[in-house]
Amino acid sequence: MLNNKKLFTLFLLSIVTSLVLAACSGNNGNNGNQDEGASGSGDTPTEDTSYEIEHAMGTTPIDKTPERVVILTNEGTEALLAMGVKPVGAVQSWLGDTWYDHIKADMDGVEVVGTESAVNLEAIAALKPDLIIGNKLRQEDVYEQLNAIAPTVFAETLKGDWKENFELYAKALNKEEEGKKVMDDFDARVAEMSEQLGEKKEQEVSIVRFTAGDVRIYHKDSFSGIILNQLGFARPESQDVDDFAEMNATKERIPAMDGDILFHFSFETGDGEATKIKDEWLEDPLFNNLEVAKAGNIHEVSDAVWNTAGGVLAANIMLDDIEEVFLGEE
Repeated sequence: MLNNKKLFTLFLLSIVTSLVLAACSGNNGNNGNQDEGASGSGDTPTEDTSYEIEHAMGTTPIDKTPERVVILTNEGTEALLAMGVKPVGAVQSWLGDTWYDHIKADMDGVEVVGTESAVNLEAIAALKPDLIIGNKLRQEDVYEQLNAIAPTVFAETLKGDWKENFELYAKALNKEEEGKKVMDDFDARVAEMSEQLGEKKEQEVSIVRFTAGDVRIYHKDSFSGIILNQLGFARPESQDVDDFAEMNATKERIPAMDGDILFHFSFETGDGEATKIKDEWLEDPLFNNLEVAKAGNIHEVSDAVWNTAGGVLAANIMLDDIEEVFLGEE
């Protein structure tokens, strides 16, 4: 029979053994819990980069810097590309052969996951994303399904200041520093151009869009309007308004299109209908009686660049167009 001293010694040994086994088990568990396919080796745990994003649908926790991102808006696609992130999946562009011409080269291998208005949930799930970025205006009805696939962050709207969405995307991607550089570079270019334009900015710039079923006169809170405003351009009185656009304009509203210079673009999907509407309006006697028409200061530009794409890459190309028109002869 064991005496008290031996019993005490065995008791201490059992405690030490239990502690050692628990520590070993804990270490093995940490290595074993690393997600399959995650970056880093099984022996070296990844750095904790967990963070939370407040967005239009609430607050979403993200446990690591995303590597497989699905983007559900056109302007969001441009934001990702500008920050050096190639999405694994994206909604197709509104115009062009799957992608806009100005991003096509950068989208090789990216899977199409529907359109902004009709996303393909099965295609998104098949890509096994670790982050989905969308928009409440477009996809509010499927937010819960998307969030069940992967952490999902939504911007509020696609109208207004496009830079606000860009800032949200940079936070969601854990790339605020890269995002800030993109915006700083853009703002610096705008500031330089504004100085070069000088008194040319006193010209009133009119913006008109033609589609198969709608003619719009764009105001200051449109994509192109915000950029013109940042440059410091004047706008015709009827367009110098802090909202999006006058939609479904009738020909009686043609006088509201007048200005010192007019830029127009057409949402032409390939059936020729938008072009037909454009030609009909531009050939109308009331349009040809405008001062801007008499002066011949009318320029057709890309709908994708000046309106539909809505992102930072298009914004820079729009600056190229403005530079060519106003500063090209200098």
